[in-house]
Amino acid sequence: MLITIYRTVLIYFIVLLVVRLMGKREIGQLSPFDFVVAIIIAELAAIPMESTNFPLWKGIVPLVTLGILEVILSYLALHSPFLRRLLDGEPQVVIKNGRIIKDELRRARYNLNDLLAQLREKGIVNVGDVEFGVLETSGKLSVIPKSQKRPVTPEDLGLPTSYEGLPAVLVMDGQVLRENLRLVGLDEAWLKKRLAAAGLKPEQVFLATLGTDGRLFINEDI
Repeated sequence: MLITIYRTVLIYFIVLLVVRLMGKREIGQLSPFDFVVAIIIAELAAIPMESTNFPLWKGIVPLVTLGILEVILSYLALHSPFLRRLLDGEPQVVIKNGRIIKDELRRARYNLNDLLAQLREKGIVNVGDVEFGVLETSGKLSVIPKSQKRPVTPEDLGLPTSYEGLPAVLVMDGQVLRENLRLVGLDEAWLKKRLAAAGLKPEQVFLATLGTDGRLFINEDI
């Protein structure tokens, strides 16, 4: 029993390391090549975990080799358009000027039901409202609505807007993030004073963020 647990934990951390080495792209976006690699990693990881008689190194070596191969090919693909097309394929324009390109759908083996479903997921019910629909190499559909169908922005109305930026997280799960406080030019004493004004201590706060406009958002730990 202990041997099985040991092998499982070890393989888990090795797979985690390999995936981290492969980069964030593989986690967030699976191209056909990435998908194949993910399947092989899963199969290779399962063998040494299921069979205690199987030498552990015979499971680790293929995993590490596959991870290194993925890193090398990804690096080479950065400098080779041909290799990128070979590994990832190319995006396909399946909607142009409000009209579905049937030949591209057929070439991608992408049926109308899938197309309409992905359009609905993006809040579009009329194909005629779409300027371009691009089927990405990951299988996701990118949609660019026609200009007259896009949401109105302050720029369209000529309205000035102030810079928003990203809020700074000051407290998370009751822990004060001192580095973030330092980055915004504040200290822990200031934070505690603001929290005390709301009748709270840092350990009672689930999340506290400071916007670029100086407003402090506090979410109590319920």
